[in-house]
Amino acid sequence: MTKTIYRLDRRGFLKAGAAAGATAAFGSAPAYAQQRAIKIGYVSPQTGALAGMAEADDFTLQTVMNQIGDGLSIDGRTYPVEILVRDSQSNPNRASEVANELILADEVDLMVVASTPENVNPVADACEINEVPCLSTMAPWQAYYFTRGGTPDRGFDWTYHYFWGSEDLIAVFQNMWSQIDTNKQVGLLFPNDADGNALADAEAGFPPALSAAGYSMTDPGRYQNLSDDYTAFISAFRRDGCEIVTGAPLPPDFTTFWTQAKQQGFNPKIVSIAKATLYPVNVETIGPTAHNLSSEVWWTPTHPFTSSLTGQSGQELAAAYTEATGRQWTQPIGFIHSLFEVAADIMTRAGGPGDYEATRDAMAATNIETLVGPVSWGNGPVKNVTKTPLVGGQWRQTDGGEFPFELVVVSNETAPEVPLGGEMEALA
Repeated sequence: MTKTIYRLDRRGFLKAGAAAGATAAFGSAPAYAQQRAIKIGYVSPQTGALAGMAEADDFTLQTVMNQIGDGLSIDGRTYPVEILVRDSQSNPNRASEVANELILADEVDLMVVASTPENVNPVADACEINEVPCLSTMAPWQAYYFTRGGTPDRGFDWTYHYFWGSEDLIAVFQNMWSQIDTNKQVGLLFPNDADGNALADAEAGFPPALSAAGYSMTDPGRYQNLSDDYTAFISAFRRDGCEIVTGAPLPPDFTTFWTQAKQQGFNPKIVSIAKATLYPVNVETIGPTAHNLSSEVWWTPTHPFTSSLTGQSGQELAAAYTEATGRQWTQPIGFIHSLFEVAADIMTRAGGPGDYEATRDAMAATNIETLVGPVSWGNGPVKNVTKTPLVGGQWRQTDGGEFPFELVVVSNETAPEVPLGGEMEALA
């Protein structure tokens, strides 16, 4: 494999080169090599089933490094910054392996990671074991916290997370469903992974919440990721007259399910899918039948927050992404950008590199306004978790627009500060 090394030169432009290895480093100019650099490790699913979550990484990292420039100014000294990027290949074992390399070989000062529990949890576990500070996002907090052994009264020492939870997802989906007249029969499509098991949990997941709200459920059980036949699920949903389907499959799995559902004549009124329908590239793969599929919405350009690092609004950052890449904005732009907002803030307050305990303590004391909203671990719901806003949206096929689909916010009861873009519509 090759290693791509990105460095910021004195004129503020990122330069790229290649060498043997499997890491990417975004960092400072060679002129600052004599001074100890702040090293931030970043484990990202650059390839594999979760690669859609990393689609905007290059743009985001270039934006961050262009803003940081010569480095972070801390107590009268300027510290260059290096961001060492490793590809997890969307594989939990690989994520753990590269995290340990970043910790033991590269001796990073702070680890950052995102993109589902399958990517986040093994990295956070490696950091907790090795007593290295770790900042994470883009995984529902219960699947991050409880599946790693956290309890309500006992958390972690070195690993901190910000994102929404299953209670927020359930509330958003129910708020969307209440806008459409249905028989309230819901088909559950959950995989046998951290997300699926947490969301299907009989005590804290979808089942008790939906039952309390008067919904009935058809649950054929957990399936293995990357399965190629969902006939048993489709047959069960058709048998019970499910007019709503929900779940949290990987993108290729939902594409397979939905293709087979349409082939077998299964046409529910509502399909609200977490994770698999979050990004334009995933929806475009499905094609015209993706019209009015609904999902949770973590971030849009209309979210009323600005970057603490660049001062950009969501609209400005999304427009810059489209101008630079020719591609449509995608939700991880906001959250991956915020990872480095918080990381820069932590390292500045920690007083620079080289002191893990100072970095951990600075992370725990974080109180910052970011592109995705406030991040502060003083307000729970548990020691190592703080929550961010969540709303609901639908993909609408455009008529001759710049891109084939647009994501429209149709439910904001859980975060009224995020503006609505339309009303919920039934599937055709």
